[in-house]
Amino acid sequence: MKRFLGFALLCALSMMGLGCGSSNSTSSQGSNPQPASVFMTGEDAPLASVVGFKVTLNSVTLNGQDGSTATVISTPVTVDFARLLGLRSPLAFTSVPADTYISATFVLANPAISYVDMTQNPPALNTINGTLPQSPYTLKVNFPQPMVVSSNGLAGLKMEMDIRQSVAVDGSGQITGVVNPVIHVKATKPSDPDGQVTDLMGGLASVNAAGNSFVIQGPYGHQLTVNVNGSTQFNSGWSINNLATPAIVAVQGAFQADGSLMASSVEVISAAQSFLSGRVLAVTNNPSGQAQQITMWVGETGADLVADVDTIQTINVSQVSTYDICFLGAVAGSMFSDTSVEVGQRIFIGGSFAGGTFTPTMISLRLQGVYGTFVPASVTITDGNAGSFQLSNNGLVGYSAGGPVTVNTYPLTYFFDLTGLNQLQSTTTPIPLITGGLLLKDPVSGNPEVYAGLVADPPQSD
Repeated sequence: MKRFLGFALLCALSMMGLGCGSSNSTSSQGSNPQPASVFMTGEDAPLASVVGFKVTLNSVTLNGQDGSTATVISTPVTVDFARLLGLRSPLAFTSVPADTYISATFVLANPAISYVDMTQNPPALNTINGTLPQSPYTLKVNFPQPMVVSSNGLAGLKMEMDIRQSVAVDGSGQITGVVNPVIHVKATKPSDPDGQVTDLMGGLASVNAAGNSFVIQGPYGHQLTVNVNGSTQFNSGWSINNLATPAIVAVQGAFQADGSLMASSVEVISAAQSFLSGRVLAVTNNPSGQAQQITMWVGETGADLVADVDTIQTINVSQVSTYDICFLGAVAGSMFSDTSVEVGQRIFIGGSFAGGTFTPTMISLRLQGVYGTFVPASVTITDGNAGSFQLSNNGLVGYSAGGPVTVNTYPLTYFFDLTGLNQLQSTTTPIPLITGGLLLKDPVSGNPEVYAGLVADPPQSD
């Protein structure tokens, strides 16, 4: 199982750029610099119990080394950073003057925190409106290395909201609601691993099969044009020629100079536009171990179910027969089925909505991140970076595993700010780690385990 799953997982994750890299872009400026373009992506480093952390970005401005400024975001947009653990979603694309930028200024407002109370069975959701030092709150963050944007060029701004350092907790570890934002920024390029878009999901707005492109209504109100070519991988049974509205699609790829995405992979998740997506809080099984009801925190929905966002819903899934894994499709049914739904998993439930009733027809396991503390002396190495280690997690995943969760790694697992399993094997103290991949039930132990495409040592506070 693990050998086959590792191969299948890496087929999906190796296309994603689920890792992080460094940017060494350089350029020279002419005497008459032409406008350039900047794309902006967001991700996070979390508190284990936080499932939702929404913050309004009122504006984002780049600051040049000569005192000049350029606006990246001017219209307020609300982003749920907790959903982006181990994933990367597009936040903006805009034209800016060619320049060398040394910092970015963020104006933030309206933080809202949704967190799971693990002392209740099943775990319960609490939501609290956070308080900033002042509202709106202005934060200037320096780039580790200058961001050089060349004439007619394309550069990237990666923003990471560090939730675990931004959200205050009291002496007993309870969230207080006080928010002192900690943001990490970095210049990147579309071709860099940390410049790739790994989490773009939305409604299919239109298709131009002859032009090898389609338009997706993505998050934060953006419509994005997605291009495909001979290297783009579709999930089984789909191609640009049979895409049709309505549908929910997921895309991974890289920005291009015109603001479109070149897709490395496209997944048709559902041929309808009614869906719920979020984290599993509880599962009710029949005597055969098949899921009958799923209780979940809902983070995203289609337009017809938007009232369910940030609520807990219990869905009757006893009639659902289609289970798949993102970018692997139904071929992965043996790895994820009605007997392997686990607390902590990030899932998508697609179906129909009529007469005020949502009827689920399919469930898809989605990529997710798991944050925790490395357990020293837990590393097993089978070959290079293929092996496993354990991670202590005090959120939903640790609750589901009943203790430290096993993280399985493979030759193509991307280690960021780590040399690999050999470094972890020699690490004698607990350190924070982020893993990105799939959370699946191990057929032998019956416990949820992480099958990782990414293992990262999260950045420390600047």
